[in-house]
Amino acid sequence: MSILKNILHFFKLPTVKQFLFWLGVYLYFIGTVNMNYYSGYPEVLEHYAIYVLCQFIVAYTCLNFLIPNFLVPKKNIQFTISLLLLLVGVFIFFVGFHEYYHIPKYFKSSNNNVYDSSKMFWEKLLDLRVFLGKSTIILTPTILLVIAKFYKDQQAYLQLNEQKMYTELSVLKHQLNPHFLFNTLNNLYALSIEKSDEAPEVIAKLSEMLDYMLYGCNDKYVSLNKEIELIENYLALEKVRYDERVDISFNKEVTSDVTIAPLILLTFIENAFKHGVSQELKKAFIHINISVKEEFIRFHIVNSKAKNSIAGNKKSIGLTNVKKQLELLYLTNYSLDIKEDTYTFNLFLKLPVK
Repeated sequence: MSILKNILHFFKLPTVKQFLFWLGVYLYFIGTVNMNYYSGYPEVLEHYAIYVLCQFIVAYTCLNFLIPNFLVPKKNIQFTISLLLLLVGVFIFFVGFHEYYHIPKYFKSSNNNVYDSSKMFWEKLLDLRVFLGKSTIILTPTILLVIAKFYKDQQAYLQLNEQKMYTELSVLKHQLNPHFLFNTLNNLYALSIEKSDEAPEVIAKLSEMLDYMLYGCNDKYVSLNKEIELIENYLALEKVRYDERVDISFNKEVTSDVTIAPLILLTFIENAFKHGVSQELKKAFIHINISVKEEFIRFHIVNSKAKNSIAGNKKSIGLTNVKKQLELLYLTNYSLDIKEDTYTFNLFLKLPVK
């Protein structure tokens, strides 16, 4: 197995891959040649070796110099002129080699037929059709390598973007978790001050939630049912804290288990308690509905607003973060509608099923 891995690793080396590419080009020429035009394979091997050499020069001059210095900075005129000069120079080299070395070496002269290398050199050099034909053949490997490089660069760009997205999501989650933990510990602290018998229950619920948040929601998408369990634990904790001060209803219409980005829904609910309940001196309410219909997760939460609420003047950290998460994970394939009036705050979220 290790030998096979070493072989595969060897063939993935850039130098080896380039060598195999040019060997393939050379063998293609040799394998498709019409032998009626040549004296034998020695002539064919030598002739196409020069062809491949010209292709090699053009390809790596374009890839390593012309494209980075002219095409990428969008200096199109300079690139076109430089490429044309390069092709002319290689064409002169090819025709010169062919007429002054290759033809005299393999051409069978007779008393009545003497090959004039100088005459043929200038005729071919000034023939536009010959130049265009040879240039097309010489440029073909360059085009293939440019396409391959573009594909490789695109793959690297997409991979970099994906890594960047995961990094940003990780940062956002690390901002979100302490924010939630801070609020919940405040609840526990209040119960401890009162020496409430419900404190152990709060600790148990908090333990379940932290276990999920630490180990259960590290994937990009998680089970919606698991998220619902998390929300139920959270609501139980908040019910302990606020008791009769808040009317909580939680309706679920989820017949099949689908996946969703973790902690998205909880953040909206947490925000509703923080800004809609904690500031209300009288009785508050929070009504939550989650359903899965027509390949979409639909989430609706409506909560009361305190008359003396100052939330509108403060920007929620959790709400800001969750909006960033939605943009990263769902791009434009989601809808978030927030409606606010004097007494209520309504939030509608629609996410595609994953």
